[in-house]
Amino acid sequence: MIFKVYYQELATEVPVRENTKTVYVSAETEGEVRRKLKERNYNIEYVQRVEGAYLEYEKLNEDYKVLEN
Repeated sequence: MIFKVYYQELATEVPVRENTKTVYVSAETEGEVRRKLKERNYNIEYVQRVEGAYLEYEKLNEDYKVLEN
């Protein structure tokens, strides 16, 4: 499964929409996504499973790259 993660680059950073970044992660569960990103010290706002037509739409984005590890 592919998950889209909304985050701030620093764990101490207050979430502000204009500064929110996204990363796509291949994982089986939301917990696995969080474990994969733990060392990056992100302030994770939201983890969303992406599938079907929404996934196909996201793949059209030039920034679409899936983090495997």
